[in-house]
Amino acid sequence: MRLIFLFCFFYLPLLSVCQERIEFLSKNPFSFKDIITNLENQPNQEVYGILRWPKNHFKNLENICPPDSIFKVPLIIAVAGSNGWASHHYEYLEMYRENGIATFELCSFQSRGVVSTVGSQVKVTTAMMVLDAYKAFEKLSTDVFIDSKRVGITGWSLGGGVTLFSAWEPLKKSINSPLSFSAHLALYPPCVVQPTNLNFGDTPIHILIGEHDNWTPAAACVELVNGFSPPKNIDLTIYPDAHHSFDRNSPIEINKNGYILEDCRFTLMDNGRVVTNFLNIPISTPFLQKIGVGLCAKRGPTYGGNIKAKTSALDFAQIFMTTHLKNK
Repeated sequence: MRLIFLFCFFYLPLLSVCQERIEFLSKNPFSFKDIITNLENQPNQEVYGILRWPKNHFKNLENICPPDSIFKVPLIIAVAGSNGWASHHYEYLEMYRENGIATFELCSFQSRGVVSTVGSQVKVTTAMMVLDAYKAFEKLSTDVFIDSKRVGITGWSLGGGVTLFSAWEPLKKSINSPLSFSAHLALYPPCVVQPTNLNFGDTPIHILIGEHDNWTPAAACVELVNGFSPPKNIDLTIYPDAHHSFDRNSPIEINKNGYILEDCRFTLMDNGRVVTNFLNIPISTPFLQKIGVGLCAKRGPTYGGNIKAKTSALDFAQIFMTTHLKNK
């Protein structure tokens, strides 16, 4: 009883602010190959994120002291795109919390002193952020109020790629996490990197993308999903007349620094090695990545909001996550 008293007296008041900064140790692998073949030798990196609790969480906690059992909630780890966190991302996270799901905003950019990686994704890479997501998951799984068996991941653009490849088994096994995400919802991810090994586990994965997305083209995601035979746990929704970042509240415009990747495809090997589909140029260093992308891409993709697509995506996200996290 004394331990229960101490828990209620010291821990619950800390939660009354409804959010917490959570810090954990990750690393800085440039590529998936660095994770799969040489993770232990990658430099360490302190990373943090913001944990926010569901709206009614503390009302539900009023009667747990002394508790018969700790009141645990599901969690969604969220990953921003190349421009960092934006207002449209927070709309999803607020919606999740209103539905009784805690959210964790992964701050991979801020932790490394980076504002944006648009046009040059070398300072903070997909590999770094996938590792960050798992290290955050491991840290958060120790929280007595989080149900580690009901944790999903979602992300936008670059964060969508993190969401997608966090399910890729060769990568997951190399990270050696004892934990598995229960749902992966990737919004307009870069599907241009296509693995020869299509083992993405058996947890549900869904991609939401716009028909006219030329930054992270929908056609590449169609190719990826169609490569599964049958596509047992991965599915795709394409929104008509929608561009990249279709869930923004801004009109269509051109990003002069971004890449149009419609003509780019890369092959991902089992050992994490990525090569271009032309000339087999390895994407293993910042310089080679710049060369490989430069040979197939041009600058100036379009991006901006489509209210119909945004509304549909928010509705889908609510149903997808509550189905796989709250009803599990």
